[in-house]
Amino acid sequence: MQSCKLVKLVSLSGRCCSIYSVTNLDSKQDTLLDRFIDENVNSFKSETKELVSRLHTIGHKTGARLQFFKEHEGKPGDGVCALYDMEVRNLRLYCIRYGTQLVIVGGGGYKPKNIRALQEDEKLKKENYFLRELSAKLTERIKNKEIWFSDDDLDFIGNLTFNKDED
Repeated sequence: MQSCKLVKLVSLSGRCCSIYSVTNLDSKQDTLLDRFIDENVNSFKSETKELVSRLHTIGHKTGARLQFFKEHEGKPGDGVCALYDMEVRNLRLYCIRYGTQLVIVGGGGYKPKNIRALQEDEKLKKENYFLRELSAKLTERIKNKEIWFSDDDLDFIGNLTFNKDED
């Protein structure tokens, strides 16, 4: 896993849910959400805008309701899921969902109708498996009390930087 840090996306976060994304510390790039938008906005402009709008709605009005996500996109219990604007659409944005109050947004991309499993597409597989690994490391830190939740459960507190040489 690359060295990365969880960062709160203040413009998308609100009273109902906090939205986080991931920055790659090795390349000093924008967040994974920024990269997802850049990669998809030209080919899937309306879907990309709708997904970002959905994240804003989640943060400010509704919280991370289950019906916004396709569950079980990772290992059992890891919280990895896919956000979509409508289930029939093809753009997938992978996330880690912590109840209705915290979402970590990763990457994603176009999932053609002719593939059934994300593993059939190298880009989707890479984006999804990165979040699976991040979820495992985050869970370990929560168990070890290196990361905890704020009193209102809307924020992560603690060491949010993950180095690639960590086990």
